[in-house]
Amino acid sequence: MNIRLLNKDENPPIDLLLLADPSREIVEAYLEKGECFIGESDNRVIGVYVILPTRPETVELVNVAVAEEFHGKGFGKTLVMDAIRTAKEKGYKTMEVGTGNSSIGQLALYQKCGFRIIGVDIDFFIRHYDEEIIENGIQCRDMIRLSMDL
Repeated sequence: MNIRLLNKDENPPIDLLLLADPSREIVEAYLEKGECFIGESDNRVIGVYVILPTRPETVELVNVAVAEEFHGKGFGKTLVMDAIRTAKEKGYKTMEVGTGNSSIGQLALYQKCGFRIIGVDIDFFIRHYDEEIIENGIQCRDMIRLSMDL
């Protein structure tokens, strides 16, 4: 997989981004302020991530998504590790990420990549999303916050 910054004249892969975040409004808001990177294989976009500066020396990984037919093949980890490398190169000292309490695979992935749980934003997904989100048979209510020193 080749990973590169999305060109300014390219449309972001909205369908992929919506796999990781079902709110088009929220996705479009962080695309305006963040940087979108795409992962390509055989001239096809199969993955995406977005990093967003949040505070001095801190960047948040606000979206990581891999096309469903490529799940379980290590592409998600490749994208996360590339985001970490990119953030380090840009001089950030801390990277944060948040994911749903029901996102079991994502919680495991982020911890395998070196992130540590630092908190829980209770009822985040109830407050910020109009429709109920169910993953792995669990209602997504709380955002699990993770962080890594770079």
